[in-house]
Amino acid sequence: MTAAADELVVTQPSVSAAVSSLAREVGADLTERLGRSIRPTPAGEAFAPYAADVIGLLEQGERAALEARELAARELRIVAVTTAAEHLVPPLMQVFRERHPDIGLTLDVGNREHVFRRVLDHRADVAIGGRPPDGDRLVGDAFRENRFVLITNADDPLADRRSVGLAELAERSWLLREQGSGTRTLSEQFLASHALRPQVLTLGSNGAIKQAARAGIGVSLQPRVAVELELGSGLLGSIGLCEQLPARHWYALRSAVGPVSAAVASFMAFVGSEDAQRALDAWAVSPTSSAGGDL
Repeated sequence: MTAAADELVVTQPSVSAAVSSLAREVGADLTERLGRSIRPTPAGEAFAPYAADVIGLLEQGERAALEARELAARELRIVAVTTAAEHLVPPLMQVFRERHPDIGLTLDVGNREHVFRRVLDHRADVAIGGRPPDGDRLVGDAFRENRFVLITNADDPLADRRSVGLAELAERSWLLREQGSGTRTLSEQFLASHALRPQVLTLGSNGAIKQAARAGIGVSLQPRVAVELELGSGLLGSIGLCEQLPARHWYALRSAVGPVSAAVASFMAFVGSEDAQRALDAWAVSPTSSAGGDL
């Protein structure tokens, strides 16, 4: 309540009164006390996404009205998981801008949880990331395969073998991202599906994970696009597993709620086009295109 009051530049009792008024209008308590603080009730949790849609759509509507009156430049707000932001989005932005020079582009970066929340709250127009969350509030299409590889240090003797059983890695430390990361979720599901419970070390970025793997601290499942340079230059090794690695794709997504702007429609159509695929293929073979990234 205090944080909301500060953001709205009103008093805390005013916010409390507004929430109470909203609860009466909805017909259900939206918050409840927990010690000295409050938390959403189940009704409040259910109502919150709709409130976010309303607020976000109003802000989008204001922007659309200004754009229609030519009082504001057309803008497309992209949000992407960091691996995509570093290895996929730059060539997409470059080619899209060449075709639509009148549309300004911005890019926000974060992990999977952050990315999808930004689009669901209408604070971003399109998202580039991995498999979308369950539900029908986001729509979009897969536009490119996202292959994974198990990385290790370059001198690991297992990297010289054609095929290694996952059980041989039970005593190794597995390097995972923080909670909310797509690669962490994928890694945990992969290990659980094979009844493997190794020691886990949590690191805050894919860049840190790559350096830890290079130092021989552990192994890690990583998107191949994020480690191509290190594998090609011999800084990292990879372990070929007998078990099949998960199959994933990169997605372009938008909110399913509200009207679709011309800029969003143009970008969604472009991402799935042959021009976009050619741009991504050319970027993938460029020696300067790969950098440390996070998913």
